[in-house]
Amino acid sequence: MSGTVGDYLLQRLREWDVEQVFAYPGDGINGIVAAFGKADNKPRFVQARHEEMAAFEAVGYAKFSGHVGVCMATSGPGAIHLLNGLYDAKLDHVPVVAIVGQTARSAMGGSYQQEVDLQSLFKDVAGEYLVEVNVAEQLPNALDRAIRTAHAQRCPTALIVPADLQEEPYTPPKHAFKQVPSSPPGLPRSAPLPDEDEVRRAADVINSGQRVAILAGQGARNAAAEVREIAELTGAGVAKALLGKDVLPDDLPYVTGSIGLLGTRPSYEMMRDCDTLLIVGSNFPYTQFLPEFGQARAVQIDIDGRFIGLRYPTEVNLVGDARATLQALLPLVHRQTGRSWRETIENNVRSWWETVERQARVAARPVNPMRVVSELSQRIPGNAIVTSDSGSAANWYARNLRMREEMRGSLSGTLATMGPGVPYAIGAKFACPDRPVIALVGDGAMQMNGLAELITISRYRQLWPDPRLVVCVFHNNDLNQVTWELRAMGGAPKFEESQSLPDVDYAAFARGLGLDGVPVDDPERLGPAWDHALAAQGPVLLDVRCDPEVPPIPPHATLEQVRSVTEAVLKGDPEAFHLIAQGVKTKAQELRP
Repeated sequence: MSGTVGDYLLQRLREWDVEQVFAYPGDGINGIVAAFGKADNKPRFVQARHEEMAAFEAVGYAKFSGHVGVCMATSGPGAIHLLNGLYDAKLDHVPVVAIVGQTARSAMGGSYQQEVDLQSLFKDVAGEYLVEVNVAEQLPNALDRAIRTAHAQRCPTALIVPADLQEEPYTPPKHAFKQVPSSPPGLPRSAPLPDEDEVRRAADVINSGQRVAILAGQGARNAAAEVREIAELTGAGVAKALLGKDVLPDDLPYVTGSIGLLGTRPSYEMMRDCDTLLIVGSNFPYTQFLPEFGQARAVQIDIDGRFIGLRYPTEVNLVGDARATLQALLPLVHRQTGRSWRETIENNVRSWWETVERQARVAARPVNPMRVVSELSQRIPGNAIVTSDSGSAANWYARNLRMREEMRGSLSGTLATMGPGVPYAIGAKFACPDRPVIALVGDGAMQMNGLAELITISRYRQLWPDPRLVVCVFHNNDLNQVTWELRAMGGAPKFEESQSLPDVDYAAFARGLGLDGVPVDDPERLGPAWDHALAAQGPVLLDVRCDPEVPPIPPHATLEQVRSVTEAVLKGDPEAFHLIAQGVKTKAQELRP
């Protein structure tokens, strides 16, 4: 073909069916930016407000589309800004390709402006595949391998393209020594299976159990039907790791909800009392929330052998696709005739949801943050996508949001970085433009990243057939999760200089961008506000004034945590009396029959 290396790069992305590239321009990628103009903006250049947001948007797109996300940045500072979003992709096992500019080859090694050693910079985050393209003939193989590796390993990869090369004429690789061609774009479709003898061993372990517990992670998403079937056969309950929250709906009576620090009491009790554990597609790290070592015989299924047998002394490890492995396992699993274990789980789940609803109705100053999500759960569309930011918003997302059959949801699960809630939602709208998207965001994350990305929402809103994108801000003027961690883990009172946030009128900011902004400072207005936002013909920001002293108390809070909070109060926490009152009222709901 005629044209530049930049032209060919975009052509190859189109051949890979890449529809958008989340990016921010700079002179280190001028040759590629010019190619977008010549290609009639195909794939679409989606301009974020910051390179980190571009990376988060690519992660959100990949999480909700199932395809590889692509982000792009200029050399030097632009490349550096991508890192946090790419680490989010790495730790949550999400396929993202970063295309990064570099100073001209003739200037490399000369301490030139914006020259950064990108090979060293990206070595850890994109170590599965990181390459600098230095001649045109190198490009198709390098780009194809970046995409294939990202998909196969569910990881970020990076392609570095020097600025001068982008503007050179493209010449394809030849059938010649030291030149490497590439096959046409396309991804293999395979479902690897473990050894048959190991599957039989796993069945023997599961069949020997009387009290089976299942832990499902995001790797079980393609096997939801099979997880249901094995739960029905064994009478098991199913707990969900945070990234697997959308694998099964919460209206199934045996689904115990989230597990861990943000988890539910039924999940905690099921793991405490089970004698058999089946882990499907999860690398859940908090072993203290799994059964005591030696208490339960355990089987783990994971597609990646590097992440198997790491968290619990599993007896049988099955390396394979979750769906294909469970399909091989199911004919060997016996139906449990006794149902007392299942009945106990279902009673615990039913009681838990009643408790959660009572906790959400506890009066607060002015709005109880749990009620924000409780009211959403009662009216959320069944095809909605929910993103959550890190911080205390993640508590309410994990515990209070009731997933329904077709809903999707995610957050920064392993990196737990602040700021991806709104850019994830933007990525979700590009992945599924015909579905409503809701972002649950604390005001700290909103000030850090979300406010700027409202501009991006305003800019691209016309592209989405379903125009609904709701950003719900938990407005409490406090970096709330850290405040509670200081109290519960360190026994330290709230330090105002560190924790208090400037007051911002988020609804007014949204209206200034041409979006709908709705302030809420009365719990009785929450339901109508959600009704308005979910019926709107465009993006809406809900600015909800929440009480920062409603405690994110885990249902399995330890005596040490209670002691630490008490010490924080005694040391002069600025909201000591209100804090105690809210904690007592909230915890009391668990003790009611």
